Amino acid sequence: MILNELNHHKQTIDKVIAEIIPQIEEACKILIETINSGSKVLLAGNGGSAADAQHIAAELTGRFVKERIALPALALTVDTSALTAISNDYGYEKVFARQVEAFAKPNDLFIAISTSGNSGNILAALETAKKLGCKTIGLSGRGGGAMTGLCDVNIIIPENNTARIQEMHILIGHILCTAVDNLY
Repeated sequence: MILNELNHHKQTIDKVIAEIIPQIEEACKILIETINSGSKVLLAGNGGSAADAQHIAAELTGRFVKERIALPALALTVDTSALTAISNDYGYEKVFARQVEAFAKPNDLFIAISTSGNSGNILAALETAKKLGCKTIGLSGRGGGAMTGLCDVNIIIPENNTARIQEMHILIGHILCTAVDNLY
């Protein structure tokens, strides 16, 4: 079982290397432009993708590898009062869109994470981000889903297994953080 899981992970990496390096490069450029302009990064996802959003935000506000200045990044998944109030008053589909509306400014970056690419609350947040003039990066799988039409770049993991998709998402998150570290 362990060898099978490791081999499946390796096979997924081999697919990623072959298919999505240009999208990762474009996402790195967008993130670097955002940081260089003094704008902020907002991130959101559900379940494991929420954990990935929090992880990437922490790497930017704290540090990844290099000692550098703190950078403005916020996971929209951590404020339980906002999450429950917005969900109660507006429905769960608006839980991230309302926060994007509250915090995002033109030229900020919204990173949307959804293994299916079809999470309703992520799609609503992407629509709000686009209306506000934000740049958008998607991390998805399973063909990209509806996110593809809403992202400046949607990095689609060519896989259907949720665990493999999430493993690649955090690897890509670390690549994005390396690109930021290389600025300093």
